[in-house]
Amino acid sequence: MAGADRAKEWARHWTYAELPDLDLLRARYVRHTFPRHSHEGYVFGAVTRGVEDVGLPGGLVHAIPGTVVMINPEVPHTARPGQPEGWAYDTLYPSAQVINDIAAEVTPLRGTVGFGETRVTDPYAARLITQVHRAAEEGNALAADSLLRLLVVRLLTRHGSSLPGVTPRSASARDAECARRALEGRMDAPPTLEVLAAELGTSPFALLRAFKKEYGMPPHTWLTDARVRRARRLLDAGIAPAEAAAAVGFTDQPHLNRHFTRIVGVPPGAYQRERGVYRRGRDVS
Repeated sequence: MAGADRAKEWARHWTYAELPDLDLLRARYVRHTFPRHSHEGYVFGAVTRGVEDVGLPGGLVHAIPGTVVMINPEVPHTARPGQPEGWAYDTLYPSAQVINDIAAEVTPLRGTVGFGETRVTDPYAARLITQVHRAAEEGNALAADSLLRLLVVRLLTRHGSSLPGVTPRSASARDAECARRALEGRMDAPPTLEVLAAELGTSPFALLRAFKKEYGMPPHTWLTDARVRRARRLLDAGIAPAEAAAAVGFTDQPHLNRHFTRIVGVPPGAYQRERGVYRRGRDVS
């Protein structure tokens, strides 16, 4: 039964050359679950069939057709089927620059903008998300760009706000930031929690609590997510999956494949093919 369920799953994660600061994901998942992770940019998702359960810091959100899920940059979240039949959805991942530029041009919002509501009932906005996908798939750059801007303006004017400015950070928050930087710099050979805490002059449990409070996940979960992010950039640059796996600290390519598929929603090879990435002068096969 599990194999049959998997056979019903499909996904396409890609970019449209005319809109370089936008990633697109159209998929149907039945058994697939996304572990806790975050994105550098924004997430706008519209379920077209079934139910998706999105786990966020504020609790669980049930996304159904006619609703739009909006997730701000760096907000940790999970996703899983909300019913046995799973869910299908169209999702847009615009960069922070795209959203903030549109906000500065057509709204009174300034600085870094965000969304206070995670899920809203807005069938029109949901249709706009699907229409952006359709226009991009048809190669209609004018329509894709126009529809994306209509969507963003609608969501910003109805649900957007300026995010609070940076406040003075506590000692524990500074420890968490230093730990994050250390893990980023030693991704291929990260220290243990005990060693990392000793380097920062704190205790392992204090660092664990501080890191989870600051980034919404423990260091080892954050590191897996960060490795996948870096692997995506390497794959975008045409690096082979096996080389990318070694570069970011995964033990081998199957290790990368497993975590990449869980977090991104497609395997590394399919990710490269859909983005038209060329490696060593030939198309990735």
